[in-house]
Amino acid sequence: MGDNEDVMQLLTGTKNWSTWSLRPWLVLVRAQIPFEEVMVPLRLEDTPDVIRAAGSPSGRVPVLIDGELKVWDSLSICEYLADKFPDAALWPQDPMARADARSAACEMHSSYMPLRNQCPMDLKLTTTLELEDDTKANVRRIVELWRGLRARYAKDGPFLTGAWSIADAFFTPVATRFRTYRVDLAGYGDDGTAKAYADLLLSQAEFLEWERGALAE
Repeated sequence: MGDNEDVMQLLTGTKNWSTWSLRPWLVLVRAQIPFEEVMVPLRLEDTPDVIRAAGSPSGRVPVLIDGELKVWDSLSICEYLADKFPDAALWPQDPMARADARSAACEMHSSYMPLRNQCPMDLKLTTTLELEDDTKANVRRIVELWRGLRARYAKDGPFLTGAWSIADAFFTPVATRFRTYRVDLAGYGDDGTAKAYADLLLSQAEFLEWERGALAE
């Protein structure tokens, strides 16, 4: 696809660690939107310079390059894709479900810093941690959120608000953290609903493709 100037580019980081790159990548692949991936290795001395040279205005990944337009930040990229490809139904059609999905994605985008800091995504790792109190509070909130939305939208499909949406892309890296650090969601108020949802996210073909790439790095 590199010879086609009309194909968008997604600038991403190392697959094993880059949660923010994973999210729009899942959206693009799930929606079968043609794009070219340009991956920049992270955590190297020259990584910021390489990312800027590759076209990132912020010096971070991901960045979507669509002709002369550059869209940075995972949520902005996903919103842009939802606007550009309305037939892909990247947000729910029902206004209430769409509002719930957007609220959940935005909460994930702006919250859960203790979980992010103590339990970074690492697809090559399996370990056990004693979670800090703030991290435990994050897990309890996520379980509460997942259970509430699944109860509300169970009749519409198996994902967070029924059909797969951007919200599910945003929570996929969270599901990897629970697996990597062996977080038993039953200890945080789960009745099995949240675990089933996390397992579902990690069984999707798009995520498994990303994971194979991460393990091969």
